[in-house]
Amino acid sequence: MGIVNVTPDSFSDGGRRLTLDAALAHARRLIADGAEMLDIGGESTRPGAEPVPAAEEQARVVPLIEALRAETAVPLSVDTMKPEVARAAVAAGAAIWNDVTALAYAPDSLAAAAGLGCDVVLMHMQGEPRSMQQAPRYDDVVAEVCAALAERAALAMAAGVARERIWLDPGVGFGKHRTRHNLPLLAGLAQVTALGFPVLLGASRKSFIGAVDPRSTGPEDRLGGSIAAALAGAAAGVAAVRVHDVRETRQALAVQHAIAGAGAADFTLHTDD
Repeated sequence: MGIVNVTPDSFSDGGRRLTLDAALAHARRLIADGAEMLDIGGESTRPGAEPVPAAEEQARVVPLIEALRAETAVPLSVDTMKPEVARAAVAAGAAIWNDVTALAYAPDSLAAAAGLGCDVVLMHMQGEPRSMQQAPRYDDVVAEVCAALAERAALAMAAGVARERIWLDPGVGFGKHRTRHNLPLLAGLAQVTALGFPVLLGASRKSFIGAVDPRSTGPEDRLGGSIAAALAGAAAGVAAVRVHDVRETRQALAVQHAIAGAGAADFTLHTDD
């Protein structure tokens, strides 16, 4: 899943793709690099991020979704916590609602997801973006994340979301200490996949990589660590990885798959590049 941030303040690439032309060009490049899904966001959820009005968020993402839907069959995801933005995005052609609050942001989020009938990603987050990194606490981060995700999935199904439409995301970097929580969570991903839902892993360029390697100069200097996390996720059975660097991650997954002896058919790289 390739990341397309149409925001001025995302932690890695905020402000670079605010215009429709720039965002569309980036999305096309990700597809050419082998993205099998695109995740489109109009509101940053980095630590300390300020909320964006729904109308502004919608104005950022809907034109891009409409433009992409007109030229590609690649599934599109909208990264939003707001039901009204999700409704507009799905009407424009999105097939997935990726919600960092696991459908807990608004009183009608669960009902909205059931009514839309699209796939839904339920992500774990302790707290909310503006304050989530101030003092995250867990006794057993893996067990607590699994329990919270299982509870949200049960609530979604009770509201009418079909089980086969539900994805889970352990929420690396969301209300977790950089190394004390994120590293054990990555090491315990098999417990998340054992819940029986497809798992989306988003660890690309996140700050725990910089904590492991203090010599990294910023988010764009975390490619090696991002790939390591993606490989760990694949080994644990996650269904998809959400990444900034699609081409490089696909290559790493292809080599991992080939080394495992199963061949690289599932990760065939472009031969015309």
